[in-house]
Amino acid sequence: MIELVTRPHRSNLLRWAAKRSEVLVLGADLTASCEADGFRDQFPERFFSFGMAEQNMLGFAAGLAREGFFPYIHTFSVFITRRPFDQLAMSIAYPNLPVRLIGFLPGLTTPGGVTHQAIDDIALMRALPNMTVLEAGDATEVESMLDAAQAIEGPVYVRQLRGEVPRLFPSEQPLRFGRARLLGSGTDLAVISAGICTEEALSAVAALRSRGVATSHLHVSTLKPFDDPRLLEQIANARYGAITIENHSIIGGLGSALAEQLAEQGIGRRLIRLGLRDTYAHGASKPYLMREYGLDARALVHAAETLIDASLGIDDAVLAEHAAAVRGAAQRETLAKADKTEDL
Repeated sequence: MIELVTRPHRSNLLRWAAKRSEVLVLGADLTASCEADGFRDQFPERFFSFGMAEQNMLGFAAGLAREGFFPYIHTFSVFITRRPFDQLAMSIAYPNLPVRLIGFLPGLTTPGGVTHQAIDDIALMRALPNMTVLEAGDATEVESMLDAAQAIEGPVYVRQLRGEVPRLFPSEQPLRFGRARLLGSGTDLAVISAGICTEEALSAVAALRSRGVATSHLHVSTLKPFDDPRLLEQIANARYGAITIENHSIIGGLGSALAEQLAEQGIGRRLIRLGLRDTYAHGASKPYLMREYGLDARALVHAAETLIDASLGIDDAVLAEHAAAVRGAAQRETLAKADKTEDL
């Protein structure tokens, strides 16, 4: 089984903030749900709870930032981006203040339905001048996200994961700001994934390669700025085109960012964007929602078949086999690191 890390942000926040007295945490009545309860208990003088008053919280955070503090806002993504958008734009983004907006339950990671599913947050945040947008794809990126965010000037919006988070990347390979992870190269197709869709993409790409389709795979964690040249290089070398897969609307997110770059650079390759297609989702389990709305490995394989204009005979059983292999590879990596640690 793949390694699942329980509440990695909670433990990392405690460790990371212990020697950074200028870091403050602000919450909006979702403290434990956003894994800030440990910080609240250990550093009560550095924690502020605002109840369900997000507009007030963002204005307060702006004031703290002007006084030399680094406010880390913790709440669900919808309540950071939709509800207080004017305060976010005018009080934080416009003066370019170092407020870090840690948004939980991005996209379809919650059964809570439309009121809790942030399917448009990347589009909103990308549209704001001065705003940096990051997204965690696994436990390693959750654990390295605070270092990455703190090193950035101005405001940062983070799509964060919570609860049990799979570790897809080795812990000694942290998130690098502005750099996609090149997980493999190929000259037929290029797959670009982000967030929770990367685990699905790993299985699909393995299945495609088993059928002789040479596939590049890049995982993106920096959604703004969006200027890693390796993305365009891999797509330019992919004769059939590229596929993006994201836990977000296809409007304004990863697919849109890539399409803009392809058009501006004059790279003539087909692009299929997988994500929510101008629709709201309903409440259900994450696996069900990802399949229902075409954010899973099966949807990616179908998109690949469309690009190459051929049926590859990859069914659910084949995908399950490759998913197990991906999880096994991650587990072997975990065991190897554990052995190395014991040797030390």
